[in-house]
Amino acid sequence: MKRLVILGGGESGVGTAVLAQKKGFDVFLSDKGKIKDKYKDVLSKYGIKYEDEKHSEELILNADEVVKSPGIPDKADLIKALVKKGIPVISEIEFAGRHTNAKKICITGSNGKTTTTLLIYHMLKKAGLNVGLAGNVGQSFAMQVAENDFDYYVIELSSFQLDGMFDFKADIAILLNITPDHLDRYNYKLENYAESKFRVIQNQTSEDAFIYCIDDEVTMSIIKNKKIKAKQYPFSIKQKVEQGAFLNENNQLEIKTTNTNPLFMTIQELALQGKHNIYNSMAAGVTGKLIDIRKETIRESLSDFHNIDHRLELVGNVHGIEFINDSKATNVNSTWYALESMNNPVILILGGVDKGNDYSMLNDLVKEKVKAIICLGADNKKIIKAFGGMVETILEAKSAKEVVAQAYKLGKKGDTVLLSPACASFDLFENYEDRGTQFKQAVRAL
Repeated sequence: MKRLVILGGGESGVGTAVLAQKKGFDVFLSDKGKIKDKYKDVLSKYGIKYEDEKHSEELILNADEVVKSPGIPDKADLIKALVKKGIPVISEIEFAGRHTNAKKICITGSNGKTTTTLLIYHMLKKAGLNVGLAGNVGQSFAMQVAENDFDYYVIELSSFQLDGMFDFKADIAILLNITPDHLDRYNYKLENYAESKFRVIQNQTSEDAFIYCIDDEVTMSIIKNKKIKAKQYPFSIKQKVEQGAFLNENNQLEIKTTNTNPLFMTIQELALQGKHNIYNSMAAGVTGKLIDIRKETIRESLSDFHNIDHRLELVGNVHGIEFINDSKATNVNSTWYALESMNNPVILILGGVDKGNDYSMLNDLVKEKVKAIICLGADNKKIIKAFGGMVETILEAKSAKEVVAQAYKLGKKGDTVLLSPACASFDLFENYEDRGTQFKQAVRAL
């Protein structure tokens, strides 16, 4: 009996444990932190052995294979010890992928992947397909493979998950864009991070599809050195493509995956506005065409989709001042996209835990659109230095309540208050959801 050890007792770890148990492995789960009660209940229900608040090396280093949580870096001593012993360390996605024959649609990229994943899932559901939502969103992929029999999975993949994937194959791979993010995990080299993203196409054959943005410079610089076996479907808002998606001379989205029967749609019809969302809609539209969803259904899905919480979410309008919660913007590029889609004067709320951010890419948009910045973080020196000469007013706040009160005081009718922090949230909040929720509560209390 093969011994499978799982490191991390969250959503993906517990899902993996249940699937492995069902497939007849000798399973042991270990978490250095405290496992939540809801997950302990699942482990107990299935009689799975586990430990928390410690890693007992003698129970881990005897594994045949290890599945680790994407949050554990490869530099961790325990991972190094496993690698030294020649014990394979893989991701939940790799493990679960071995146990399903479903079609897998995999989405990665630095920005827009959650939105695009949910948009494609929404489209497949609307088309009446039997589909699961997994990866960074939805339920654990492994748990769904254990308990459901889906025909399709729409899977959002981070670079950390991709790093632990070796034999897994995407039937449809989508790469939205590559911009600097998480560089601390990649020796501060963009090319290392980009190579991780490109793992989404590994093992693909001529039967599979690769959908990517031809306007993205980093993607294009790497693609030219790759031998790609899958059929390619680029998308662009700058140039015409033969197969894929582009904006035509009438400013319509044109989506075609064969030489006949293209789908046309005006930008105004899209549920998601802003340039970045045209790209997300294109990627979703091409996917829909590839799996033969009716054009009417694709069109409807792209026009009636509701985005996730904490991503450019309109919270409300108080005396003519609009409040938008974009707490999920945890990197500079996400904030750039948010600002790019704003049409009113902006009071921008920035700050939190800085992941080595370079704020200079925001300069043009800040000069053009931002009338004031409020810093919401424990240490705001870097932001104040970056934008000191650019906007007249820069304030600091230490809570969601305080930041909303300050923004409201600064705002005039027709202004937009945008929480789009460009940073992680762990200094003042539990996570980006907590930050967004507290912001929404403070707005509603005005």
